[in-house]
Amino acid sequence: MKKILLLTSILACAAFANPYAKCIGCHGANGEKVALGKSKVIKDMTKADFIAAMKGYKDGSYGGPMKGLMKGQVAPLTDAQIEEIANKIAK
Repeated sequence: MKKILLLTSILACAAFANPYAKCIGCHGANGEKVALGKSKVIKDMTKADFIAAMKGYKDGSYGGPMKGLMKGQVAPLTDAQIEEIANKIAK
């Protein structure tokens, strides 16, 4: 748990400069990793599915085992930033 909190803190600091940076730590530079052994591979998601998932994490209507962690990561993102991230890594 301490590792997750430390990673979240580090990524939150990096996110102020680049919202995409908070994704890279767990999901990889191209969204190719299964984050913490529990997530979907986001590079395989469509842009629409990715955006819906991010908005769902924000409002609490989406997510599995990492729902709490992802809600904290996505909460400060604007819709424009979510769209920007989707354009970089989703299909």
